[in-house]
Amino acid sequence: MDDIFVARLMTPDPYTVDPDTLVEDAAEAMLERGIGSVLVADEDNRLEGILTNTDFVQIVAERKPKDQTAVSAYMTTDVVTAGAQDPITEAADAMIERGFHHLPVVDEEEGVIGIVSTTDLTAYLSEVQSPSPA
Repeated sequence: MDDIFVARLMTPDPYTVDPDTLVEDAAEAMLERGIGSVLVADEDNRLEGILTNTDFVQIVAERKPKDQTAVSAYMTTDVVTAGAQDPITEAADAMIERGFHHLPVVDEEEGVIGIVSTTDLTAYLSEVQSPSPA
């Protein structure tokens, strides 16, 4: 698995929102698309943050008003990222070490180009590993 790169497993063209997108609009988009996160990018497609299912648990737990609240109020801004040519083992290690389920993939020139999730890693491993004994 050392020769597998992030680009092979990432979901290209991930769903992005701008920092002023309302929380409820982001949540609706996530439900409609069946995704666990939205990437927050500026007008130049530069990553500014990520908003995940876990963030929505916090939003509800805090019982803060969700209507008319921008995603920038809740997004994680200290985002760990990967590059398309990074070994997938490095990406997986970073996700495990930090307890992440989503890892944005960025390019210096193009900005946000993809995302790798624990689901992507699991799907890949299920194709290359023998099934568990019954």
